[in-house]
Amino acid sequence: MDFVFLKSFIEVARCNSFTKAAESLGYVQSSVTSHIQKLETEYGVLLFERYGRTVRLTSAGEQLKETFERILQLYDDSLAVISRQVKGHLDIGTIESLMAFFLPQVFHRFRQTYPQVCLQALPLSETQILHQVKSGDLDLGIVLDRPIKDDDVEAIILREEPLVLVSAPDHPLCGAHHLEVSQLVGQSYVATENGCTYRAAFEGLLGRHGVSYHIHHEFGSLEAIKQCVSYGLGIGLLPRIALERELAEGRLVSLPFRHAEMTVYSQVIHHKKKWFDPAIRHLVDLLKETARSAA
Repeated sequence: MDFVFLKSFIEVARCNSFTKAAESLGYVQSSVTSHIQKLETEYGVLLFERYGRTVRLTSAGEQLKETFERILQLYDDSLAVISRQVKGHLDIGTIESLMAFFLPQVFHRFRQTYPQVCLQALPLSETQILHQVKSGDLDLGIVLDRPIKDDDVEAIILREEPLVLVSAPDHPLCGAHHLEVSQLVGQSYVATENGCTYRAAFEGLLGRHGVSYHIHHEFGSLEAIKQCVSYGLGIGLLPRIALERELAEGRLVSLPFRHAEMTVYSQVIHHKKKWFDPAIRHLVDLLKETARSAA
């Protein structure tokens, strides 16, 4: 049964006229007449009695009117629910630096529009995020990496995220105007945990240039890394967004080291077959907007 038939029936009952109902709905009268005839055939009863130019519901029509109104209301309610995705949950995988220093304002704005959508953000490594996006366990991944290319995954680049090599203010490298890779020989390095993409890129760069280094401390916590570096236990490599306060306060110093191979981007990744419901689309739009405004 077509919902158009039900809407025609309700409008004829409201107007007590096929002609007025057709005008109200924007149909030709013959279409409205056909809709009512198909309903009468479906139910095997007469739904309207004709009195000159007006029509009135039969007793069977009166009974069906209440039922059809409920059906149409449920249909309209379902459209409203799905269009706003007022309930449900989104599972997101991301890394600590983005979780702590980029995403909170995005999540705050998302909640204002979708207060009943439970947004769960899981702190994971980029490798774990990619795997779980591909398996469908995560709706979205928000990562920091070189542009991701995968047959099953689409990556939306938000912005370039500068990486900063930092030290304590009294570190011997602080006086340099520019650091070459070779000048990092023998340095103590306070590292992020294994599996971190920018750690892998940095160590790969050092390895290709034959630069030896020492990892005396390795942490999964950005705060632990920053504290250790500030106490002179080594140099550290972190995204600038995670260092803004420490650099401004002078507790850490940005070393003059840049290299093209150390360029990474914040990115949203999703399975290519993932359906973007309105809530997911809104979240992605907020991520893009926030990245642009902070760039």
